[in-house]
Amino acid sequence: MIRNLEPKGLWNHFADLNAVPRPSKKEERVIQFMMDFGKSLGLETIKDAIGNVIIKKKASAGMEDRKTIIMQSHLDMVHQKNSDTVFDFETQGIEMIVDGDWVCANGTTLGADNGIGVATIMAILASSDIAHPAIETMFTIDEETGMTGAMELDPSNFDGEILLNLDTEDDDELSIGCAGGIDSNTSLKYVEVDLLSDAACFQVKISGLMGGHSGMDIDKGRGNANKLMNRLLSKLMVIKGFQLISVDGGSLRNAIPRESVAVFAINHKFEGMLEVEFGEMALLLKTEFASIEKALAFKLSPAHSSSKAVSPTDLTKIINSIYAVHNGVFRMSPDIEGLVETSSSLARVIVENGAFITQSLQRSSVESTKDDVADSVRAAFEAVGCDVVQSGDYPGWQPNKDSEILKILNELYISKFKEEPKVKACHAGLECGILLQHLPEVDMISFGPNIRAPHSPDEKVQISSVQKFWDYLLEVLALIPKKSA
Repeated sequence: MIRNLEPKGLWNHFADLNAVPRPSKKEERVIQFMMDFGKSLGLETIKDAIGNVIIKKKASAGMEDRKTIIMQSHLDMVHQKNSDTVFDFETQGIEMIVDGDWVCANGTTLGADNGIGVATIMAILASSDIAHPAIETMFTIDEETGMTGAMELDPSNFDGEILLNLDTEDDDELSIGCAGGIDSNTSLKYVEVDLLSDAACFQVKISGLMGGHSGMDIDKGRGNANKLMNRLLSKLMVIKGFQLISVDGGSLRNAIPRESVAVFAINHKFEGMLEVEFGEMALLLKTEFASIEKALAFKLSPAHSSSKAVSPTDLTKIINSIYAVHNGVFRMSPDIEGLVETSSSLARVIVENGAFITQSLQRSSVESTKDDVADSVRAAFEAVGCDVVQSGDYPGWQPNKDSEILKILNELYISKFKEEPKVKACHAGLECGILLQHLPEVDMISFGPNIRAPHSPDEKVQISSVQKFWDYLLEVLALIPKKSA
C-alpha cells in the first residue's frame, strides 16, 4: 500500500530507504545505498571523509541562471521499539502500516525523521520533469547521536547559496532557528554489599509513558520514567531491609524515557507493607499524570537475584542525585513567544554491577543558558561524587528574519494556502547551526510535513501532509532567485 500512495516517486523511495537498516553510527549500508542510487542516475556522487554523501544534479532547462541550492537531510534514524515487539533493527527493514491518513510502523520507530526528507530529495534527483536550479544534495550521517556528519562536513564540496533543510515536523511552520546542545554523562563506582539473609526480591516496572523527542516534546508535561522510578524507590526505602539491586531506565539520549525497570529486596516479613506502599505511590503518580499519560502502568512482581546490592550510603547518593538533577524546561525564551529556550532531559539511568551511570542532554538556543543548565546538571552529580563528562557540544542556529529564502517561502505559503505560516525557531538540534559554521554565507531554512511522536514507536507521518509539502516544495524550486550579477 505504501508504494501506491501519492506522490509515488517519494513514497517508493521511502520504502526502498526503510528496507535498509540505518542506525546512528552504523550507517555503512545506507551510505552504500545512497552511493549506488546517485551513480545509477549518472550523477556526480561523492562520499566525504566522514561518510556524508553528496549528489549533484545540473539545473533543468531554463533554470541555469538560478542560484545553486543545497538540499539537506540526514541518513540515520532512531531505532526504538516497544518492549514486547520482536524486531531486529540490524537485519530487518521497517514494517510500515497505512492507518487512515497516516503511515506508521509495527511497534517500532518509522524513520520518517528524517527518511521522508531523504526520500523527497531522492525523488527530485530521479525526476525528469521537475523544474529546478542546480542542486547539491547533502545526506549527512549520525545526526541523532552527535551530529558527526555535520560537524565534520567538508565545505569545499559545495557552491550553493541557499540551503533547504527538510527536517521539521509541522507543515505549517518555517523554521529559521534551533537549539544547540551538550551531553552530560556521569558515572559513580558504588560499594556492593551482600543481600540480607531474610531478603525477598522484587521487580518493579514502569511502562506506557508517551515518551517522544526530548527537545520538541519537553514542554508537554510528559512523564520521565527515570524520575518516576526514583520517586517510587525513594518511597519504598522506608520498608525494613530495603536494598536496591539494579535499575535500567530509558534508552536513547534524545528521547524522553518511556520505561524503567528496577530490582530490589526487602525483609520478607514486610511484603504486605510493600504492597501498600507500592499501591499508594502508583496511584499517586497515575493521578498526577492522569490527563497526559493515560497508559502509564506500574507492575510489581517477585524476582530472583543472585546479584549484590548497593550499599546504604551509595543508595542515598544515587536517589538524592536523581532527585536533585533538573529535568524539563529550564527557561522559556523572553523574545519568541512559546519557544522553549533551555531544557534538560534525564535520558538514561543504569545501576548494576557496582556502577551508577546516567546520560542527559541539555539544549538551548542561547549559549550562556546552555552552559548554565549544563553546570546545574554537573553540580547535582558532582555533589555526590560522580565523575561528569560533558561532550558533543554543538551550537544553535540564530534566526535571521531578513532571510531572502524565508521571504520567498513565506509569500508562497500565503498565496498557496491562504494563511500565514508559523515562522519559528524550534527546540531541537537541527544541523543548520553547525552547517552555518561551515557555510557562513549560505541562506538557510527548514520545513517539512507533519510527523508525530518522532523517536518513539508511536512515530507516524501524515499522508495528506506529505502531498501538501511535496507540491509546495516543487513551487519553491521554481521560485529560486537568479544568480547575482
